[in-house]
Amino acid sequence: MEESMKRDINKPMFLYYAIGIVLVFLISFMLMPKMLKDPVKIKSVSYNEFLADVDQKKVKEAHIADKQIAFTIKGEKDVRYETARFPDEGLVNRLYENGVEFDRKYPSEMNPILQSLLSFALMVVVMVAVGQIFLRSMTKSMGGKGGVGPMSFGKSNAKIYDQSVEGITFANVAGQDEAKDDLTEIVDFLHNPSKYTEIGAKLPKGALLVGPPGTGKTLLAKAVAGEASVPFFSISGSEFVEMFVGLGAAKVRDLFEQAKEKAPCIVFIDEIDTIGKKRDGAGFSGNDEREQTLNQLLAEMDGFEGNGGVVILAATNRPESLDPALLRPGRFDRRIPVELPDLAGREAILKVHAKDVKTEEAIDYNAVAKATAGASGADLANMVNEAALRAVRNGRRLMSEEDLMESVEVVIAGHQRKNSVISQREKEIIAYHEVGHALVAAMQKESAPVHKITIIPRTSGALGYTMQVDEEEKFLISKEEAFNKIVTFTGGRAAEELIFNTRTTGASNDIEQATKIARSMITRYGMTDEFGFVAMETLTNRYLGGDTTLAVSDRRAFDIDMAVSAIITKAQEKSHEILTENVDSLHAIAHYLLKKETITGAEFMEILEKNRAENEAQATPEIPKEEEGEEDLH
Repeated sequence: MEESMKRDINKPMFLYYAIGIVLVFLISFMLMPKMLKDPVKIKSVSYNEFLADVDQKKVKEAHIADKQIAFTIKGEKDVRYETARFPDEGLVNRLYENGVEFDRKYPSEMNPILQSLLSFALMVVVMVAVGQIFLRSMTKSMGGKGGVGPMSFGKSNAKIYDQSVEGITFANVAGQDEAKDDLTEIVDFLHNPSKYTEIGAKLPKGALLVGPPGTGKTLLAKAVAGEASVPFFSISGSEFVEMFVGLGAAKVRDLFEQAKEKAPCIVFIDEIDTIGKKRDGAGFSGNDEREQTLNQLLAEMDGFEGNGGVVILAATNRPESLDPALLRPGRFDRRIPVELPDLAGREAILKVHAKDVKTEEAIDYNAVAKATAGASGADLANMVNEAALRAVRNGRRLMSEEDLMESVEVVIAGHQRKNSVISQREKEIIAYHEVGHALVAAMQKESAPVHKITIIPRTSGALGYTMQVDEEEKFLISKEEAFNKIVTFTGGRAAEELIFNTRTTGASNDIEQATKIARSMITRYGMTDEFGFVAMETLTNRYLGGDTTLAVSDRRAFDIDMAVSAIITKAQEKSHEILTENVDSLHAIAHYLLKKETITGAEFMEILEKNRAENEAQATPEIPKEEEGEEDLH
């Protein structure tokens, strides 16, 4: 439907006016035929000539006025004769006797200049009327929204949804229980305002939804409108930005005027940081249009009455960049975090999206949720869809748990590269590299269990990977756990050096991750005695990847680099030590992985325990009973 609307808007307007011109000529032809014909020729004659023509029966008709007579001659078209009238009592009888039709209605002829002016005025009126009709029809087809057509400067372009939005309610939102609780009160206020106004409470003017991308901020706003059953205005912050100064502010005014007319209602501004960025403290701005738009938004939000019934919801990934005037109470009264879901939240989200898919009965959503730590609601929805697509590709009608687990890997690492050709030596290096990670992780106490090991290349560029899954959700990381993670990252390179006496590029991502953790231990978490409880690095854009800025002197920065190197060196030594002590297990698991290409955590642990038991048996041989008796005698 929206595509057809866009096609109607993009039609050239000259087509509409061409239709108007055609209508002008049709009306002129039907109502004023003389305008399209040659004008009547008028000839003046004497009264005697007129009487002679009457007597000769040449006159067809005559129009007699007080002082003038107009007449036509038989057989002559588009010619009219005029003559002065003299007092003649027998004129009537004379006309009657010669068969002349006569009356007292003298024909009037329009002035040519006046005729041209009227013709031009008629054309203008018809064209304006046609243009207005088409503009109104276009606006009506867009559901009464502003910003339609070529005369839409200053219109808000907001999408207006009457009543519920696509049937979305809080039942469609999972994993955000705290955010739903905060918004439920706003819904109740819109339903029963008198309950709050009686005690003197005022309706919150605005609520700001903050969180990483894909966590469901827009979905929550739609659910609020669906629960409240009120009109819902939706607009993006970038739609206010215009190349002409002042139009952004005009769009803000238009949006709030429409909202006042439809109150109670909800206005949702997505990505509000586009127009709500902090203003320059020096009083100068690099974008006057954006600043004027922000000022207008601040004025409009301040102008609403507390019980006006208009609630402003806004979403952003960068709350730290918003202007303080926008965040103060009275504008955005509530700041609602919409964070990444926890374990229970991920499980609930998976179940919500799986309702629309035909699935097998025995699916452990908790196990899938454990394997998706750090995933957003959008990621989980994508995983369910990928699992359903995989089931169809394999010729099955029901989605299984295996499909879901495979879709987790697809979203994280990409699809399998089935046509890639890797040499046998590179396969061996990759296998030992991945088993090195797994073995080091398994031999440490504070480390997540190994869930899967694979050497099948992925479209993301990974030639293999080791997946670890924590048995329970963790919100804190100790110093020991952080160091053990670094040791695990160094395990792949340590296996390459131990078995092949070489170093490959396969450890590039391991190096990045290990360095990042080691640096954070020093600069952000205060986990070293040398630097102590001091923050030397600030985090910005925490919802968009988390850029960091080091705020220390050059000497201190050098000391930090040396400390990071020392931590990673110590971790490398530990991983070398673990692999050297368990080299037999390293060989056995790597050979098994080369045959199978993918092994589960259970298979990995089974081989590891078997080799450890055999090594212990060989290390402690049985003592003969005779020797034991002699020992006792002595």
